[in-house]
Amino acid sequence: MSTGEHVALAGELVGLIERRIVDPLEILFGSDEQVDPVRRRLRIEAEVWAAQLLGPDNGLAVRTAARLIAAVFPGDGPFDPPDEWWRTAFGRAVARRVGHPGKDAVPFATAGAMLGITRQGVHDLVKRAKLDRHPGGGVTTESIHERLNRPQERYAARRDHH
Repeated sequence: MSTGEHVALAGELVGLIERRIVDPLEILFGSDEQVDPVRRRLRIEAEVWAAQLLGPDNGLAVRTAARLIAAVFPGDGPFDPPDEWWRTAFGRAVARRVGHPGKDAVPFATAGAMLGITRQGVHDLVKRAKLDRHPGGGVTTESIHERLNRPQERYAARRDHH
């Protein structure tokens, strides 16, 4: 986890939870005075959640992602965010730690968003057997999750210092 990733994720979580949860409370209560302690606590908790989502404990990261998704995106149906969401700091963290909750397969465009590549890039990875095609269409979320969690190979040119 880099400091930049942590800072971006914590800031994004603060903004998201303020818009979805805290601001509506302020409207209901009719005053920001009663909500200010919640805002202060949110900033602290967002730092903790970001560390949990990006940290070494996969079980904790999965539980944290599930709690945040349930609180911020409540609904009766399965969680199915738009492709753009996967390009956010929170979306990238969820893709890396959980994959796509509740789906065995996603369309190529969604797979690209989750991986941070183009749809054509996904087609290429499927052709080269680096991602698995789902029998019902699209790409398996398991293969996306595995690819995101595979150690990164570095192809940098080496310089010999004489």
